[in-house]
Amino acid sequence: MTKSPPRVLIVDDEENICVLLRSALRLEGFETASAARGRSALEQVVDFEPDLVVLDVMLPDFDGFEVLRRLRATGSEVPVIFLTARDATDDRVRGLTVGGDDYLTKPFAIAELIARVRLRLAAVQPATQRLGLHCADLSLDPDAYRVERAGVPVHLTPTEFRLLYYLMVNSGRVLSRAQILDQVWPYDFDGDHAVVDTYISYLRRKIDHVEPRLIRTVRGVGFSVRVDA
Repeated sequence: MTKSPPRVLIVDDEENICVLLRSALRLEGFETASAARGRSALEQVVDFEPDLVVLDVMLPDFDGFEVLRRLRATGSEVPVIFLTARDATDDRVRGLTVGGDDYLTKPFAIAELIARVRLRLAAVQPATQRLGLHCADLSLDPDAYRVERAGVPVHLTPTEFRLLYYLMVNSGRVLSRAQILDQVWPYDFDGDHAVVDTYISYLRRKIDHVEPRLIRTVRGVGFSVRVDA
């Protein structure tokens, strides 16, 4: 019997955000639905039965905190990641207090959101079902936010972690600089593609100083993580 893909409900009144997230999550193998208001979000939870909700705080009718309060009052334990332009400590505390599982501030990198979605879904799975990413002797555990090479911990910055995660979940595929920039950096990032080369060099110094070398450059196209290492 084929296992159905995880379902993610995106609740945001900005249509461009919904379209962006639905497209990115579908490419990662998720089934998606969206809602622009709190009331329709509550209806979608019943109809769509999501495994996780990405929930914006600022909505036209009532805020995301109230959406979550009503969800929890019905007995729903669906994981919720708050998505908001706010960055105030009291908002983060309130979101976690009312039963939220995570909090991501706009602008965000798509790869970071996807990593957090996977982390939250992994957290509610039995430990035997939790999977990390592996290539040769390199491993990345998005649940524990840990990277190891030959059993030795590798300390990465958040951007380096997101970049390596995106390369590894697409191992064997050659990713263009534009694709990497769109997925790893915040969607409103106005820098150029050269930043990708800079961070690839940072990764190589940390994980490719031993054999086999895992990050491959395809001249004129982009980068990939080798699957034949």
